[in-house]
Amino acid sequence: MTIHFPFQNTYSALPANFFARVAPTPVASPRLIKLNRPLAVQLGLDPDLLSTAEGAEILAGKRLPDGADPIAMAYAGHQFGHFVPQLGDGRAILLGEVIDRDGVRRDIQLKGSGPTPFSRRGDGRAALGPVLREYIVSEAMFALGIPTTRSLAAVVTGEPVMRETALPGAVLTRVASSHIRVGTFQFFAARGDTDGVRALADHVIARHYPQLKDAAQPYHALLAGVVARQAALVARWLLVGFIHGVMNTDNTSISGETIDYGPCAFLDAYNPAQVFSSIDEMGRYAYANQPRIALWNLTRLAECLLPLFADEQEKAIERAQTILGEFPEKFTAAYQAGLRAKVGLFTARDGDDALIQDLLDAMAKNAADFTLTFRHLGAAAADDAADVRAQFTDPAAFDEWAARWRTRLALEPRSAAERKAAMNAVNPAFIPRNHRIEAVIHAAVTNDDYTPFEELLTVLAKPYADQPQFAAYAEPPLPEQLVTQTFCGT
Repeated sequence: MTIHFPFQNTYSALPANFFARVAPTPVASPRLIKLNRPLAVQLGLDPDLLSTAEGAEILAGKRLPDGADPIAMAYAGHQFGHFVPQLGDGRAILLGEVIDRDGVRRDIQLKGSGPTPFSRRGDGRAALGPVLREYIVSEAMFALGIPTTRSLAAVVTGEPVMRETALPGAVLTRVASSHIRVGTFQFFAARGDTDGVRALADHVIARHYPQLKDAAQPYHALLAGVVARQAALVARWLLVGFIHGVMNTDNTSISGETIDYGPCAFLDAYNPAQVFSSIDEMGRYAYANQPRIALWNLTRLAECLLPLFADEQEKAIERAQTILGEFPEKFTAAYQAGLRAKVGLFTARDGDDALIQDLLDAMAKNAADFTLTFRHLGAAAADDAADVRAQFTDPAAFDEWAARWRTRLALEPRSAAERKAAMNAVNPAFIPRNHRIEAVIHAAVTNDDYTPFEELLTVLAKPYADQPQFAAYAEPPLPEQLVTQTFCGT
């Protein structure tokens, strides 16, 4: 029996300094714990064959499928503002690319599949906990409608990995539109390799922005395209209360997808300064800082592209600054439009932004749960405000705001039922709450029990549905369940 992956390998056809050829390190006794069957079908793969013992061996890196050309990609990056000229895939190996059923080229990568030349003394392995976290959150983001890498499979290796203690080893099969990052451009720019920057830019245009190929200034247009996608992406993050946790330039995807779910988390009580990541000691990547950091990262990309813009440095910088200057407006437009939809406004009027900011300020002062406040607002629009008032330590703070809000709603002709349906379509009832993820990881690591994992995935697959049988999953953590720190897991 042969499991066929219809691989095409365009990235490994680039110059040799773009990557290192390296095979995954075989593991002892891989066991499949989760296969994303719908995604397998979308990729043109056979989920029944992938569910076999041979499939588990492929998904763990013990066996290479036909047509694979395994590589570890080279990249650099600013990590918490400090530049590291060589990072690269230290524990991830790209097997190849497939064309999915929609005609989109997708990378298939094994994460945690052993050391590479970029491992920097690491073991190249992944522990089970971070693999489950990335599977849960990436698939939840997909269900929420946010551009993201996907998870095809999770496999336990049968071998321990040593962190603070011995933990079960695992491998995640990650699927992405590509794994090209801002840091990939930085790798070549830091070496003064303009030919490398140009070759990479041409590859990115062909793969992600083919409409720009014949543009008068394709590299200017490329930067503008990445700016637009990142502005829209980060707005979507804020609208669901997502905190990436480690927005380094090597974790900023050129395709506009969310990538690398390390110490990520979702807000419980709304707090713009919220930080969960244990390594973000200065709050650089706090919830409300994410737009500013996205622009900072895009500025690093612009610096890499300057040699392609114009022979005259001053002219190139001026053009780059003009393109970067579009980010705040694009982000604000996407974010404010999203907020209006969340509070049930279908048109834009003067005073709307201030009205919504007043709600956010009241939520912050009253420790209101971010997700549930907006979810219950739909019922409040129909004069059933009990659930949303309960989110505020001082319900009168909501009442004062709601009086002004209802006056504003009266200026629009929608019925209460129409408004509630529209609001519920953009305000999820269910997010991957931190305490739920930790409970899943504890059950799996401690008891080899994946029942909580499967149930959480079932709930998160329909985040905008009420799902009364799973109502407990919508609830915020009790004080003793509160998760205040998340960890990178490398």
